[in-house]
Amino acid sequence: MKQRTIGALNISRIMELTQPFPAREFFPDTSEDDWTPHREWLAAEGAYELNSNDILLPMQCFVIRTSHHTILVDTCIGNDKERPHRPAWHKKTDDTFMNTLAALDLTPADIDFVMCTHLHVDHVGWNTRLVDGRWVPTFPNARYLISKKELDVFKVEDSPTFSASLVDSVLPVVESGQAELIAGSDYALDDEVWLEPTPGHTPDHFAVRLGSNDQHAVLGGDVMHSPVQCLHPEWRPRPDWDPDLARKTRIDFMERHCEDGTLVCMTHFPLPSAGRFVRKGEMFRYDYDGEAW
Repeated sequence: MKQRTIGALNISRIMELTQPFPAREFFPDTSEDDWTPHREWLAAEGAYELNSNDILLPMQCFVIRTSHHTILVDTCIGNDKERPHRPAWHKKTDDTFMNTLAALDLTPADIDFVMCTHLHVDHVGWNTRLVDGRWVPTFPNARYLISKKELDVFKVEDSPTFSASLVDSVLPVVESGQAELIAGSDYALDDEVWLEPTPGHTPDHFAVRLGSNDQHAVLGGDVMHSPVQCLHPEWRPRPDWDPDLARKTRIDFMERHCEDGTLVCMTHFPLPSAGRFVRKGEMFRYDYDGEAW
């Protein structure tokens, strides 16, 4: 499979599926009129379905190969998980994720680190797999980097953040001893990979920065979900934990990475899900890097 090169680093994608969501349900503060100027260009980019008025979100993650490590950034949806609220995710049994990993000439044992940008259900699913009725870490040799602050918030059982995915996809990793609980605002894996705090969507969401030979990339996780938010960073996706902080983070993220040559890889943006922020009036647009991968 093709990869993108950042200096001496390689970035690959693992695509699990594409999920439609009703646009106005996902962005609950928007109106029909708000979407009118954007439907056609979003549809042309593969981010919107005109017939259904759904936004289309890829469910994918990224593999980074550095001179030191093989790293998985997030782990998509997973198999065998109880997700009755999402039929396409519920007790899924397909081999897409593992087959793609194999096509990259990797096995689960080859992964050195799993970086969890945040703990939402569609980013932690392959953290574990079901073996003899138990959830066990999928990547037996990996250290799983998880924000301690975020885990502390999510595991309060009477909190709305407590979820089935925490029980089956996060806590088993902690109990196994493979989790490394970190401060997302102050962590560097090495001189090529470090974290950028991007809170708001979740309590301690982080982006993953890459740098090698004066080339740079950032994997944005769920800082943004749709390219329409480049023009409207105030549009609140329903899952945002702190909407005001998330809006500020989106603006700061685009300001920081606008027109500086950084390749921006966004998990839920349409393929190729890689590009650069460019100013458009007082806001921004996302220019896709059309290189196939």
